[in-house]
Amino acid sequence: MKKALQTPAARFADIPDYPFAPNFCEVNHPEYGSLLMHYVDEGPRHGPVVLMAHGEPSWSFSYRKVISAVSAAGYRVVAPDHIGFGKSDKLLQTSDYSYQQFVDWMVAFVQQLDLTKIVVLCQDWGGPISLRTLSQMPERYSGVVVANTLLPNCEPPPHGIPDWPGAVVEDWVTLVRAMDDMPVGAIVDGVCVNKCSAQIIAAYDAPFPEPGYKAAALAFPPLIPLTPAMAGISENRRAWEVLEQLEIPFVTAFGDSDPSTKAWETVFQSRLPGTVHNLCREIPAAGHFVQEDQPELLAAVVLDVLQHIESRD
Repeated sequence: MKKALQTPAARFADIPDYPFAPNFCEVNHPEYGSLLMHYVDEGPRHGPVVLMAHGEPSWSFSYRKVISAVSAAGYRVVAPDHIGFGKSDKLLQTSDYSYQQFVDWMVAFVQQLDLTKIVVLCQDWGGPISLRTLSQMPERYSGVVVANTLLPNCEPPPHGIPDWPGAVVEDWVTLVRAMDDMPVGAIVDGVCVNKCSAQIIAAYDAPFPEPGYKAAALAFPPLIPLTPAMAGISENRRAWEVLEQLEIPFVTAFGDSDPSTKAWETVFQSRLPGTVHNLCREIPAAGHFVQEDQPELLAAVVLDVLQHIESRD
Protein backbone atom coordinates (compact mmCIF):
# COMPACT_ATOMS: atom_id res chain seq x y z
CA MET A 1 0.00 0.00 0.00
CA LYS A 2 1.12 3.52 -0.75
CA LYS A 3 1.26 5.93 2.21
CA ALA A 4 -0.57 9.25 1.91
CA LEU A 5 0.87 12.55 3.06
CA GLN A 6 -0.59 14.41 6.01
CA THR A 7 -0.03 18.15 6.36
CA PRO A 8 1.55 18.90 9.77
CA ALA A 9 -0.99 20.41 12.18
CA ALA A 10 1.39 23.31 12.88
CA ARG A 11 0.71 24.60 9.35
CA PHE A 12 -2.84 25.46 10.46
CA ALA A 13 -1.93 27.16 13.75
CA ASP A 14 -2.49 30.74 12.61
CA ILE A 15 -5.40 30.42 10.18
CA PRO A 16 -7.59 33.56 10.50
CA ASP A 17 -11.37 33.37 11.07
CA TYR A 18 -11.29 29.58 11.12
CA PRO A 19 -11.97 28.55 14.75
CA PHE A 20 -13.69 25.30 13.83
CA ALA A 21 -12.89 22.02 15.55
CA PRO A 22 -11.49 19.39 13.17
CA ASN A 23 -13.49 16.26 12.35
CA PHE A 24 -12.37 13.25 10.29
CA CYS A 25 -13.98 10.30 8.56
CA GLU A 26 -12.35 7.49 6.61
CA VAL A 27 -12.71 6.90 2.87
CA ASN A 28 -10.89 4.39 0.70
CA HIS A 29 -8.52 4.29 -2.25
CA PRO A 30 -7.55 1.04 -4.00
CA GLU A 31 -3.82 1.71 -3.68
CA TYR A 32 -3.70 3.70 -0.43
CA GLY A 33 -6.34 1.94 1.61
CA SER A 34 -8.03 4.05 4.27
CA LEU A 35 -7.69 7.84 3.96
CA LEU A 36 -8.61 10.57 6.43
CA MET A 37 -11.07 13.13 5.08
CA HIS A 38 -11.38 16.29 7.17
CA TYR A 39 -14.58 18.27 7.60
CA VAL A 40 -16.03 21.17 9.55
CA ASP A 41 -19.28 20.41 11.39
CA GLU A 42 -20.89 23.46 13.01
CA GLY A 43 -24.34 24.28 14.34
CA PRO A 44 -27.15 22.08 15.68
CA ARG A 45 -27.16 18.41 14.68
CA HIS A 46 -30.90 18.27 14.00
CA GLY A 47 -32.83 19.66 11.06
CA PRO A 48 -31.49 20.83 7.68
CA VAL A 49 -27.80 20.64 6.84
CA VAL A 50 -25.89 22.89 4.47
CA LEU A 51 -23.13 20.92 2.74
CA MET A 52 -20.48 23.32 1.43
CA ALA A 53 -18.21 21.84 -1.25
CA HIS A 54 -15.05 23.74 -2.19
CA GLY A 55 -13.21 23.77 -5.49
CA GLU A 56 -9.74 24.13 -6.99
CA PRO A 57 -7.23 24.84 -5.47
CA SER A 58 -8.88 25.88 -2.21
CA TRP A 59 -10.22 24.12 0.90
CA SER A 60 -13.01 24.56 3.45
CA PHE A 61 -11.23 27.71 4.65
CA SER A 62 -12.72 29.52 1.65
CA TYR A 63 -16.20 29.15 3.22
CA ARG A 64 -15.13 30.26 6.70
CA LYS A 65 -17.35 33.37 6.89
CA VAL A 66 -20.28 31.63 5.18
CA ILE A 67 -19.98 28.76 7.68
CA SER A 68 -20.09 31.19 10.60
CA ALA A 69 -23.07 33.15 9.25
CA VAL A 70 -25.20 30.12 8.37
CA SER A 71 -24.44 28.18 11.56
CA ALA A 72 -25.12 31.32 13.65
CA ALA A 73 -28.58 31.42 12.06
CA GLY A 74 -29.31 28.02 13.59
CA TYR A 75 -28.45 25.61 10.80
CA ARG A 76 -25.97 22.76 10.69
CA VAL A 77 -23.06 23.37 8.31
CA VAL A 78 -20.80 20.56 7.07
CA ALA A 79 -17.81 21.57 4.96
CA PRO A 80 -15.40 18.80 3.90
CA ASP A 81 -11.94 19.10 2.44
CA HIS A 82 -11.66 16.94 -0.66
CA ILE A 83 -8.88 14.35 -0.45
CA GLY A 84 -5.70 16.16 -1.47
CA PHE A 85 -6.78 19.50 0.00
CA GLY A 86 -6.97 21.26 3.36
CA LYS A 87 -6.52 19.00 6.36
CA SER A 88 -7.41 15.81 4.43
CA ASP A 89 -4.83 13.21 3.38
CA LYS A 90 -2.92 13.85 0.17
CA LEU A 91 -2.00 11.30 -2.46
CA LEU A 92 1.45 11.29 -4.00
CA GLN A 93 0.84 11.60 -7.73
CA THR A 94 -1.61 13.34 -10.05
CA SER A 95 -2.36 9.96 -11.62
CA ASP A 96 -3.67 8.74 -8.25
CA TYR A 97 -6.69 11.02 -8.66
CA SER A 98 -9.72 10.74 -10.92
CA TYR A 99 -13.00 12.60 -11.29
CA GLN A 100 -14.88 9.41 -10.47
CA GLN A 101 -12.84 8.90 -7.31
CA PHE A 102 -13.72 12.38 -6.03
CA VAL A 103 -17.41 11.60 -6.61
CA ASP A 104 -17.07 8.23 -4.85
CA TRP A 105 -15.42 9.90 -1.86
CA MET A 106 -18.23 12.45 -1.60
CA VAL A 107 -20.88 9.73 -1.85
CA ALA A 108 -19.11 7.79 0.93
CA PHE A 109 -18.83 10.96 3.01
CA VAL A 110 -22.56 11.75 2.79
CA GLN A 111 -23.45 8.14 3.60
CA GLN A 112 -21.07 7.87 6.56
CA LEU A 113 -22.41 11.04 8.16
CA ASP A 114 -25.94 9.95 7.16
CA LEU A 115 -26.72 13.46 5.96
CA THR A 116 -30.32 14.18 4.93
CA LYS A 117 -32.35 17.30 4.14
CA ILE A 118 -29.19 18.61 2.49
CA VAL A 119 -28.92 22.00 0.87
CA VAL A 120 -25.68 21.80 -1.06
CA LEU A 121 -23.61 24.92 -1.75
CA CYS A 122 -20.96 24.18 -4.36
CA GLN A 123 -18.37 26.23 -6.22
CA ASP A 124 -15.81 25.38 -8.91
CA TRP A 125 -14.97 21.62 -8.78
CA GLY A 126 -17.36 21.35 -5.86
CA GLY A 127 -20.11 21.58 -8.49
CA PRO A 128 -19.22 18.67 -10.79
CA ILE A 129 -18.55 16.51 -7.73
CA SER A 130 -21.62 17.52 -5.72
CA LEU A 131 -24.12 17.48 -8.58
CA ARG A 132 -23.00 13.99 -9.56
CA THR A 133 -23.35 12.95 -5.91
CA LEU A 134 -26.83 14.45 -5.72
CA SER A 135 -27.86 12.60 -8.88
CA GLN A 136 -26.93 9.28 -7.22
CA MET A 137 -28.88 9.91 -4.01
CA PRO A 138 -31.44 12.67 -4.67
CA GLU A 139 -33.63 11.55 -1.78
CA ARG A 140 -31.06 13.01 0.63
CA TYR A 141 -31.22 16.54 -0.84
CA SER A 142 -33.73 19.35 -0.43
CA GLY A 143 -32.04 22.22 -2.30
CA VAL A 144 -29.04 23.41 -4.30
CA VAL A 145 -27.07 26.66 -4.50
CA VAL A 146 -24.46 26.75 -7.27
CA ALA A 147 -21.79 29.45 -7.26
CA ASN A 148 -19.38 29.84 -10.17
CA THR A 149 -19.34 26.23 -11.23
CA LEU A 150 -20.34 23.95 -14.11
CA LEU A 151 -21.35 20.45 -15.08
CA PRO A 152 -19.82 19.91 -18.55
CA ASN A 153 -21.41 17.45 -20.94
CA CYS A 154 -19.99 18.52 -24.33
CA GLU A 155 -23.47 19.23 -25.67
CA PRO A 156 -24.31 22.37 -27.68
CA PRO A 157 -25.03 25.26 -25.29
CA PRO A 158 -28.64 26.50 -25.19
CA HIS A 159 -29.98 29.88 -26.20
CA GLY A 160 -26.88 31.17 -27.93
CA ILE A 161 -24.60 30.87 -24.91
CA PRO A 162 -20.94 31.03 -26.04
CA ASP A 163 -19.42 27.67 -26.84
CA TRP A 164 -18.02 25.69 -23.96
CA PRO A 165 -15.34 25.31 -22.73
CA GLY A 166 -13.94 28.58 -24.03
CA ALA A 167 -10.43 29.97 -24.12
CA VAL A 168 -10.19 30.80 -20.40
CA VAL A 169 -10.72 27.23 -19.25
CA GLU A 170 -8.69 25.67 -22.08
CA ASP A 171 -5.76 28.00 -21.38
CA TRP A 172 -5.95 27.20 -17.65
CA VAL A 173 -5.82 23.46 -18.32
CA THR A 174 -2.88 23.89 -20.70
CA LEU A 175 -1.03 26.01 -18.16
CA VAL A 176 -1.48 23.52 -15.32
CA ARG A 177 -0.43 20.55 -17.46
CA ALA A 178 3.00 22.18 -17.75
CA MET A 179 3.36 22.84 -14.00
CA ASP A 180 5.23 20.78 -11.42
CA ASP A 181 4.32 23.28 -8.68
CA MET A 182 1.47 25.73 -8.15
CA PRO A 183 1.33 29.08 -6.28
CA VAL A 184 -2.02 28.20 -4.69
CA GLY A 185 -2.65 31.32 -2.63
CA ALA A 186 -1.59 33.62 -5.44
CA ILE A 187 -3.94 31.84 -7.86
CA VAL A 188 -6.93 32.30 -5.55
CA ASP A 189 -5.99 35.94 -5.05
CA GLY A 190 -5.56 36.44 -8.78
CA VAL A 191 -9.19 35.58 -9.61
CA CYS A 192 -10.75 37.55 -6.73
CA VAL A 193 -12.05 41.09 -7.24
CA ASN A 194 -11.15 42.11 -3.70
CA LYS A 195 -7.48 41.33 -3.20
CA CYS A 196 -6.54 38.97 -0.40
CA SER A 197 -4.22 39.98 2.42
CA ALA A 198 -0.88 38.25 2.85
CA GLN A 199 -2.38 36.35 5.80
CA ILE A 200 -5.28 35.05 3.70
CA ILE A 201 -2.95 34.02 0.87
CA ALA A 202 -0.80 32.17 3.42
CA ALA A 203 -3.92 30.36 4.69
CA TYR A 204 -4.65 29.06 1.19
CA ASP A 205 -1.02 27.91 0.96
CA ALA A 206 -1.05 26.29 4.41
CA PRO A 207 -2.13 22.76 3.36
CA PHE A 208 0.82 22.50 0.97
CA PRO A 209 4.20 22.77 2.75
CA GLU A 210 6.04 21.39 -0.30
CA PRO A 211 5.26 20.88 -4.01
CA GLY A 212 4.82 17.16 -3.40
CA TYR A 213 1.64 17.87 -1.43
CA LYS A 214 -0.02 19.54 -4.43
CA ALA A 215 -0.78 16.53 -6.62
CA ALA A 216 -4.56 17.04 -6.28
CA ALA A 217 -4.32 20.75 -7.11
CA LEU A 218 -2.30 19.88 -10.21
CA ALA A 219 -4.64 16.99 -11.11
CA PHE A 220 -7.97 18.82 -10.99
CA PRO A 221 -7.79 21.08 -14.09
CA PRO A 222 -6.79 18.34 -16.57
CA LEU A 223 -9.67 16.22 -15.22
CA ILE A 224 -12.25 18.74 -16.52
CA PRO A 225 -14.12 16.81 -19.24
CA LEU A 226 -13.52 19.00 -22.30
CA THR A 227 -14.19 16.47 -25.08
CA PRO A 228 -16.79 13.71 -25.52
CA ALA A 229 -14.13 11.01 -25.14
CA MET A 230 -12.91 12.18 -21.73
CA ALA A 231 -13.72 10.35 -18.52
CA GLY A 232 -16.78 11.78 -16.83
CA ILE A 233 -18.78 12.92 -19.84
CA SER A 234 -21.18 9.96 -19.95
CA GLU A 235 -21.63 10.11 -16.18
CA ASN A 236 -22.26 13.86 -16.33
CA ARG A 237 -24.88 13.34 -19.02
CA ARG A 238 -26.64 10.81 -16.83
CA ALA A 239 -26.50 13.28 -13.95
CA TRP A 240 -28.14 15.92 -16.14
CA GLU A 241 -30.95 13.48 -16.91
CA VAL A 242 -31.64 13.14 -13.19
CA LEU A 243 -31.28 16.86 -12.44
CA GLU A 244 -33.70 17.77 -15.21
CA GLN A 245 -36.38 15.66 -13.51
CA LEU A 246 -35.92 17.08 -10.02
CA GLU A 247 -38.03 19.89 -8.68
CA ILE A 248 -36.14 20.65 -5.48
CA PRO A 249 -35.24 24.37 -5.22
CA PHE A 250 -32.22 25.24 -7.36
CA VAL A 251 -30.60 28.68 -7.11
CA THR A 252 -27.61 30.31 -8.81
CA ALA A 253 -25.30 32.75 -7.00
CA PHE A 254 -22.54 33.59 -9.47
CA GLY A 255 -20.00 36.37 -9.10
CA ASP A 256 -20.40 39.02 -11.76
CA SER A 257 -16.71 39.10 -12.72
CA ASP A 258 -15.76 35.52 -13.55
CA PRO A 259 -15.10 34.89 -17.27
CA SER A 260 -14.43 31.18 -16.73
CA THR A 261 -17.86 30.02 -15.52
CA LYS A 262 -20.32 32.94 -15.82
CA ALA A 263 -22.08 31.48 -18.88
CA TRP A 264 -23.09 28.45 -16.83
CA GLU A 265 -25.38 30.62 -14.71
CA THR A 266 -27.82 30.72 -17.64
CA VAL A 267 -27.28 27.05 -18.47
CA PHE A 268 -28.40 25.98 -15.00
CA GLN A 269 -31.32 28.41 -14.87
CA SER A 270 -32.64 27.37 -18.27
CA ARG A 271 -32.36 23.61 -17.85
CA LEU A 272 -33.38 22.84 -14.29
CA PRO A 273 -37.12 22.80 -13.48
CA GLY A 274 -36.54 23.52 -9.80
CA THR A 275 -34.91 26.90 -10.49
CA VAL A 276 -36.32 29.55 -8.14
CA HIS A 277 -35.66 32.54 -10.35
CA ASN A 278 -36.60 35.18 -7.79
CA LEU A 279 -33.93 33.83 -5.42
CA CYS A 280 -31.15 33.63 -8.02
CA ARG A 281 -28.57 36.34 -7.55
CA GLU A 282 -25.70 37.81 -9.52
CA ILE A 283 -23.24 38.67 -6.76
CA PRO A 284 -21.68 42.11 -7.39
CA ALA A 285 -17.96 42.80 -7.12
CA ALA A 286 -17.17 39.09 -7.00
CA GLY A 287 -14.86 36.95 -9.10
CA HIS A 288 -14.51 33.19 -9.33
CA PHE A 289 -14.29 32.70 -5.54
CA VAL A 290 -17.52 34.43 -4.61
CA GLN A 291 -17.29 33.02 -1.06
CA GLU A 292 -14.00 34.88 -0.61
CA ASP A 293 -15.10 38.12 -2.30
CA GLN A 294 -18.64 38.41 -0.92
CA PRO A 295 -19.24 35.86 1.85
CA GLU A 296 -22.05 37.83 3.50
CA LEU A 297 -24.03 38.07 0.25
CA LEU A 298 -23.51 34.37 -0.49
CA ALA A 299 -24.62 33.42 3.03
CA ALA A 300 -27.75 35.53 2.54
CA VAL A 301 -28.63 33.55 -0.59
CA VAL A 302 -28.22 30.26 1.29
CA LEU A 303 -30.41 31.48 4.15
CA ASP A 304 -33.08 32.63 1.66
CA VAL A 305 -33.11 29.14 0.14
CA LEU A 306 -33.41 27.50 3.57
CA GLN A 307 -36.31 29.79 4.48
CA HIS A 308 -37.96 29.09 1.11
CA ILE A 309 -37.75 25.34 1.75
CA GLU A 310 -39.16 25.75 5.27
CA SER A 311 -42.08 27.80 3.95
CA ARG A 312 -42.98 24.94 1.58
CA ASP A 313 -42.89 22.21 4.24
